[in-house]
Amino acid sequence: MAATVGFVGLGNMGSALAANLVAAGHDLVTHDLAGPGRSPEGATFVDDLAELGRRAPTVVLSLPDGRASAAVAGALAAAPDRAVTHVVDTSTVGLDASRSVGALLADADVAYVDAPVSGGVAGARARTLTVMYAGTAAACAAVRSVIEGLSDRRYRVGDRPGMAQAVKLANNFLSATALAATSEAVALATSAGVDMATVLDVINASSGRSAASSDKFVHHVLTGAYASGFANTLMAKDLDLYLAAVATRGTPATVGEVMAGIWRRFAAADPGVDFTRIHPFVEGA
Repeated sequence: MAATVGFVGLGNMGSALAANLVAAGHDLVTHDLAGPGRSPEGATFVDDLAELGRRAPTVVLSLPDGRASAAVAGALAAAPDRAVTHVVDTSTVGLDASRSVGALLADADVAYVDAPVSGGVAGARARTLTVMYAGTAAACAAVRSVIEGLSDRRYRVGDRPGMAQAVKLANNFLSATALAATSEAVALATSAGVDMATVLDVINASSGRSAASSDKFVHHVLTGAYASGFANTLMAKDLDLYLAAVATRGTPATVGEVMAGIWRRFAAADPGVDFTRIHPFVEGA
């Protein structure tokens, strides 16, 4: 019989990842402050972290920020009669927070695997989501079946917490930059009277093609759906984490400062909307 896996955080991404683990055959126990409404069919919802900690040797986190990850990790570490030996954190928390959470858990003899994800809710459901993870060889081997249950695309990028966060933040910086730049470029072409669908057809057959033009614009901006499942406030938060990492390491931030400013203004103007709505924001700026 498979060991029980715990899952904390059933937001847009978390609920999709939790459903993947159930579909992969894991005995899943879930928890979320908002209640059981998004707990996937086949999982068992519990009302408190202590109960989850008593039942699950491996716990997956999908939380909004480093403060939430630290709070949950602390509660799991302190759970009486806990079974938890490994935590897999799919949250985007930044390098310093990841290392801090890893150290907190290590003090309680719990192994930590830093495992942020990229690809959106649709990617999670299609199992095309990228899981980038870092941890000791022993920890990664112990949670292998859980990582495999999350998605079909998995990359071990290092042996300690923070390394996967660095890759995730680099990726999100590029994603944010491409989406903002495509918004500006499309605004120019459509202002000249070119139909947006035509603009995208040409860009996507040319050197300007990116995931922003071929996926985000085609499926969310052109259609007016704006339903990728990722909020502008989260992208603004990720860019601030990117800049914080850059500042501590002394790497270049010329483009990063500009992008972070754009996303902060967008998030302040219309907080919590889908991040693909940056096109009308840029167009109207």
